[in-house]
Amino acid sequence: MVTLQNAENALKSVYLGTVTELLNTRVNPLLSKIEQTSADVWGKEIRTAARFGINGGVGAGDETGDLPAAYGNNYLQFVTTLKNLYGQIEISDKAIRASADGRGAFTDLLNAELEGLLNASKFNLGRMLYGDGSGLLATVKVESSKTTCDTVRNLIEGLVVDVYSSAGAKKATARIKYVDRANKAVSFESAVTLADGDKLYVQGSKDREITGIGALFNGDSIYGVQKSAHPFLTPYSKDVNGGIDEIIIQEAIDALENDAGSTVDFIACSQDAKYSYIDYMSSFKRNIDVMELAGGFKTLSYNGIPLVYDRFVPEGSMYLLDTKAFKLHQLCDWRFLETENGKILRQNQGKPTYTATLVKYCDLICGKPNGQAVLKGITRA
Repeated sequence: MVTLQNAENALKSVYLGTVTELLNTRVNPLLSKIEQTSADVWGKEIRTAARFGINGGVGAGDETGDLPAAYGNNYLQFVTTLKNLYGQIEISDKAIRASADGRGAFTDLLNAELEGLLNASKFNLGRMLYGDGSGLLATVKVESSKTTCDTVRNLIEGLVVDVYSSAGAKKATARIKYVDRANKAVSFESAVTLADGDKLYVQGSKDREITGIGALFNGDSIYGVQKSAHPFLTPYSKDVNGGIDEIIIQEAIDALENDAGSTVDFIACSQDAKYSYIDYMSSFKRNIDVMELAGGFKTLSYNGIPLVYDRFVPEGSMYLLDTKAFKLHQLCDWRFLETENGKILRQNQGKPTYTATLVKYCDLICGKPNGQAVLKGITRA
């Protein structure tokens, strides 16, 4: 007979390992290439030493002359706080009782809930990987009584968002009912009045998300260090202002190798950038190689480097990354929140439903920001 206790045991002993593996390797091809480690975690912070330049203790000299002076490596300390990532599943008491006499039915119930969690995590983790940590989804534009957003790539039906004014004051919290992707407009399940300059964030997530790829290219500060004080932290950036081709891509790859000692092993691009590359290859009647990545992802290939389309890459952009420079520092891997008596299924206040919450405390750090590149302004011919 299936009971609430059996449900807890199944979630802990059977499903946790599977869900953890799927969240770490199957939700996004970039995430599957990034090393996850518990090193350099100190309390609620991550403190890691990033080496730059080379050891200075080299030189040539006379047979009996002085040896080169000894100089150690150059280091900067990167500091960031652990971000709190949550995922929830909900099971009704009625559903548990309805499947009480059939383990197969109960298994289907848990599988359905966990599949929903994975789908939601695929969206949110993928979005955060390419974000800048602010949680900003879109900025509202109001022109001639027409209300649109600057982008809808981060928006999806069912997502609950906080609406902030251009001055930074929270105005409302609402759930997205429909996203008009053709016209870049959004409607909500409840009445929300949007004004020009309003900003949309995931509920409760403003300035609390992991430090994604976008943070490397936005702003003057990264991991508590000012780029203006350390110019070598500034990544490679080029405005293409037109179609993409192999020369532009190779120039960026060579620049990273020559200037930062980086080896590009992952290329991520927006949809229009992908189409621009396909147009270029098609114009010369050339085949585009396809490859399969760990986690079962299939993608295009540029000279043996995976070229991956991701909806969360900004429009007209292509990131060229050395993924070995990235680490996801974590206090622990995904775990269920437990009560004092070890329970993970908790009844929702005043409702006949039970909730289990997965949690992970982590943040993403790139040890070589100047070893990454972005190509912007890519358009189709």
